[in-house]
Amino acid sequence: MSVNEKNVPKRRFKEFENDEGWEQRKLGEVSSKIGSGKTPLGGEKAYKDYGICLIRSQNVNYGTVNFSDIVYINDETDEEMKNSRVLNGDVLLNITGASIGRSAVYHSFERANVNQHVCIIRPLSDEISPEFINLNLTSNNGQKQIDSSQAGGAREGLNFQQISKMTFLFPKIKEQKKIGVFFMNLDNLITIHQRKLEKMKALKKAYLTDMFPTEGERKPKLRFAGFTGDWEQRRLNDVAIFIDGNYGEKYPKDNEFIENGVPFFTSAVIGTSGVFDKKNVKYISKEKNSVLVKAQSLGGDIILTNRGASMGVVAQIPLEYGLVNIGPQLTRIRGIEKADNLFLLSMFRNSSYNQKLLSINSGSAMNFVGLEALGKFEFMCPELDEQVQIGVFFKNIDNLIALNQRKLEKLQNIKRAYLNEMFI
Repeated sequence: MSVNEKNVPKRRFKEFENDEGWEQRKLGEVSSKIGSGKTPLGGEKAYKDYGICLIRSQNVNYGTVNFSDIVYINDETDEEMKNSRVLNGDVLLNITGASIGRSAVYHSFERANVNQHVCIIRPLSDEISPEFINLNLTSNNGQKQIDSSQAGGAREGLNFQQISKMTFLFPKIKEQKKIGVFFMNLDNLITIHQRKLEKMKALKKAYLTDMFPTEGERKPKLRFAGFTGDWEQRRLNDVAIFIDGNYGEKYPKDNEFIENGVPFFTSAVIGTSGVFDKKNVKYISKEKNSVLVKAQSLGGDIILTNRGASMGVVAQIPLEYGLVNIGPQLTRIRGIEKADNLFLLSMFRNSSYNQKLLSINSGSAMNFVGLEALGKFEFMCPELDEQVQIGVFFKNIDNLIALNQRKLEKLQNIKRAYLNEMFI
């Protein structure tokens, strides 16, 4: 008998390999409650500074209940909503809006309630693991059922009848719990890496503030040993050369991009994060070029998004690229004599200077930083030796952030792979 005929997953813990197949059950058959809350009378006016937690859709993430943005209701409102009180071990599922399909298990004995956007799925007995229900909802099978339960897959909303009809395969409780603990440990590892990554990003943000002078000052709060001199005010056109990618009618059409050729950068290569994304590099034939720039220089050239919603985002072109093309949404910046590219990159990421950059509007209908305005951009600048140390310092932080980001993504991919193989 094949694996699918026996109703067992591709991957299974050894101690259960000879056990019987999993049993198909509807959520309504394994739940004592499927229901949601409601908007408290008075809406947001009913929220209190303390009291009983009211869990909303933004508090339900994939696998965890986030209390960082929690609101509270008083005893009277909770009594009015007594049918949607949350118990330890309840599965919470978002049933409306952009976050539909996110679910987590409530692991707490603290009193809590939910609003109308969150559904409570309460296991019928101790023979059904809430973690196992949650993992089924998170799996590809669960997300497909959630999508197919809505008109046109538009993620418009789920009703309780649709949820109760969702069908999954269940092993015996011992195997359910073993699988639940396995993924709980994996989630804990993912959470540790997420927090480490967030801490690194927060540390970088703090350093970007403290290692540049504040308005009216000539020295930063924090600097490397051996540097004591005042910083001097500079204009960008005194220390850098820059050029827009201006294609006009020659801008490549979609069917003119090719598999291999001269690299062509649009704002998509840096997005809103400022991290260069090689996957979004396009390629065009050499004959189509109208602006050709070199990426190789001290620290690599900088590209700046000069218009639109992501205006002001900067990134560094990797040194592996030689001649490249840039689209009209980007401006290429290169430090010249007594200016370090990595320092300029960090300067543009300093919150005060970035806000100053965003305040420039050379356009009308759309925010836009033109070359003339960019050239007049003023900032405080130290001697070259200090610039280099600052630039390298932030480059090393960026490398650590990128390394931890890859580790986190690897763990998330491992979880997705296990969900596919350990569930049917």
